[in-house]
Amino acid sequence: MLLFANNFIFISFFVFDCFSTGMAKVLGFVVLLALSALICEAATFKPISDSHRSAALELFTPTHGSFSSLEETYEALRTFEVLGIEKQADIRASTCASVVDTLSSSSSALKDLFQALRVNGILKCELNKKALAGIAPRLKDAVNSASSLLDYYYSVGSLVLIKGLSSIVEVHLESADSVFRAIKAFSQSDGRWRYSSSNPESSTYAAGIALESLAGIISLASSEIDQSLISMVKDNISKLFDGLEKFDDGAYYFDEKLVDAHGHQGPLSASSAVVRGITAFAAVSAEKLNLPGDKILGLARFLLGAGVPGNAKDLYYQIDALASLENNRVSIPLVLSLPASVLSLTRKNQLKVNVNTVLGSAAPSLTVKLKQIFSSGSKDTSVIDQDLKFDHKNAVHYLDALPKDIDVGSYIFSFEVLLHDSDHKTIYATGGRTKVPIYITGAIKVDNAEIAVLDNDIGNAETQKKLDFAGENAISLSANHLQKLRLSFQLTSPLGHSFKPHQAFLKLRHESKVDHIFVVGNSGKQFEIILLLRLHVNLKNFPTASGPAMFAILFHLLIAAVLSLYVLFWLQWNLFQTLRALGFLGIFLLFVGHRTVSHLASTSAKLKSA
Repeated sequence: MLLFANNFIFISFFVFDCFSTGMAKVLGFVVLLALSALICEAATFKPISDSHRSAALELFTPTHGSFSSLEETYEALRTFEVLGIEKQADIRASTCASVVDTLSSSSSALKDLFQALRVNGILKCELNKKALAGIAPRLKDAVNSASSLLDYYYSVGSLVLIKGLSSIVEVHLESADSVFRAIKAFSQSDGRWRYSSSNPESSTYAAGIALESLAGIISLASSEIDQSLISMVKDNISKLFDGLEKFDDGAYYFDEKLVDAHGHQGPLSASSAVVRGITAFAAVSAEKLNLPGDKILGLARFLLGAGVPGNAKDLYYQIDALASLENNRVSIPLVLSLPASVLSLTRKNQLKVNVNTVLGSAAPSLTVKLKQIFSSGSKDTSVIDQDLKFDHKNAVHYLDALPKDIDVGSYIFSFEVLLHDSDHKTIYATGGRTKVPIYITGAIKVDNAEIAVLDNDIGNAETQKKLDFAGENAISLSANHLQKLRLSFQLTSPLGHSFKPHQAFLKLRHESKVDHIFVVGNSGKQFEIILLLRLHVNLKNFPTASGPAMFAILFHLLIAAVLSLYVLFWLQWNLFQTLRALGFLGIFLLFVGHRTVSHLASTSAKLKSA
């Protein structure tokens, strides 16, 4: 308890630092170690989770048993299918009726036929095989007469879907080479593609659907496609990957700058389209696409780094692209993640690491090695080179104990994933070393705490008392408004090192039980606070004699008048009007202020001499 100017004030002290979420409390003196929100949320790439499933159920909501279009229906069903959400029964009846009507109508647009067949591929509606046989010739004619990339995409994609539904419907293309060349004619030197010959703008999103269309041509060809055409497309893909953008965290993405009648396609949709395109092309190509594994893993990191998108279209793009990466012939990315990136020395938390595919499936047999630890804010590094143990029951890699020289602070841990089977190196992408931010916390010890009242003029301590937090602690201090309150202390980390907090707060409690919290300045270990009026302390030093009291009152009134000038300047007056008024008030303020301060100084001198 602190007796101050006849008011009782309880004092507690908070020390905030971004290294801990724990709280160490010793009676009235409290040290709180907390993570900064921005640092706590420094993202590590993790596979999709239940939050994606919750978002899908919220964003894809049918109205009266159906969605607004077959395209939206497919995106919802595809997202539900990948996430393992059983939602088909709710919309099956009305959706299948729409699918049958669309496929039965001779006036249905190519896009509607394509979307209907995609929806049917998931719902397995009862279709008339003769109706499918009747659609196939129309789609073949559309392929031969197509003049835009989207016409090829819808017609070729529809034929591929029909091929998967019925083996008796003839969907093979006799002129596959010429169709392949016609689509290839839309390609550009940078790996991007145009939507049509009349549109000179190239698009990354268009490159994705072009590759998907070419993959369909290969699967529909009645004879093998000219290998030179396949090689040219592989060159296009390599050039496309040369234009990948990169973030500092190792995430790669395809950007999209084209804005036209098709709407704006951003990095998420463009990256998703390319991922679908290359994985579809690789699935039907006789040769493996030699794409850098770190870039495939970087694309996975970008898609996962998007978190949970806030709209249905972006969620579909994210989930569909991740599903394409989950099992493909290019390279399957393996994602290293941590269940917790904040570890407590006090609680002796274990370092745990997960390695999974992008959808959370188990990884093949491998070893996770902790290679290095970098101290944040310095160039110091520790070479560890230690294998983590593997818990088969929980499928997690772990370290028994942190290195002995690791103290409270922020670090960068460098891991390396090593596959046991050499054949898996051509199937999976591990990305070399992965750097992950780790925050080490612990209880901070408070020692050598003292509280003192300082003389404001020369800084000497008139009263100084130690604070003992081992038991009940009550002290009594008194001071006037010209003096300072100083609180000094020493903080020690769990390893005995001196600890400097990033920010400190002082909380004073008035006898009315009202708390006041201040950000206190520090120099080394000392913290000071001159803000007593906000604590409702007595103004017993206010002049009582009529003359000095009048000057003190005028001084405060003139201060208020000057502050009001700021309001007038903001609302109505110009600078010259304000300066004129300020000059007039300033003369009187200087006079009465000098008289008031002189009286207080004289009174203080008399008190000290007494």
